[in-house]
Amino acid sequence: MTGILAGKRLLITGVITDASIGFHVAKVAQEQGATVVLTGFGRLSLVERIAKRLPEEAPVIELDVTNQEQLDSLADRVREHVDGIDGVMHSIGFAPQSTLGGGFLTAPWEDVATALHVSTYSYKSLAIAALPLMKSGGSIVGLTFDAAQAWPVYDWMGVAKAGLESANRYLARDLGKQGIRSNLVAAGPLRTMAAKSIPGFDQFEDTWVSRSPLGWDLLDPTPTAKACALLLSDWFPATTGEIVHVDGGLHAVGA
Repeated sequence: MTGILAGKRLLITGVITDASIGFHVAKVAQEQGATVVLTGFGRLSLVERIAKRLPEEAPVIELDVTNQEQLDSLADRVREHVDGIDGVMHSIGFAPQSTLGGGFLTAPWEDVATALHVSTYSYKSLAIAALPLMKSGGSIVGLTFDAAQAWPVYDWMGVAKAGLESANRYLARDLGKQGIRSNLVAAGPLRTMAAKSIPGFDQFEDTWVSRSPLGWDLLDPTPTAKACALLLSDWFPATTGEIVHVDGGLHAVGA
């Protein structure tokens, strides 16, 4: 099979429905020649059903990124399907309701800690868990929502994303010597389950649709997925610690 990911073996997280960005990354990756292994959290049977909607059904393994035992056993469980991996897609984020929708000043530390653990620290945790599988180097890609400014209603998730962007740079620093690149894609708003869980997130939508130089389709994750696939490929061999904006250009002109 030909394609920019021909022969690549990828571990892709964060697939919940076929609207998930992770699902579309897996789809594009398979179309570009990759072998894909998915991880799921919670309702694995749902993820397994969604996996059947890919061009080729992908195996699903359980992974709670806050569970150290599951992280420690990840490499062995992935090896049941592939003998190693060339790339990891981190598309995991969660914040309790108290930390969103105007709760910045009132959210308790316990809930903020959960948001930071799942949405920020897990980027490093997943990378380290996957490291034994990446003997020949490779690429780690994550998803952010431009954390250069304070957005309405995003609150502590915005702080978590700012931390993720910083963690990306440190991961790039520390894994570069092993030939592993770390980059993020900053996508515009998409109507995923994650977005729907944020009260008032639709406030972003009109701004993106009306002001993005290229326009913005809230229902089309494909441009974001293509950017992730490109970063997972060998076509950015000397790029690491970077944030690639896939937002119709809004970051360049402001809101």
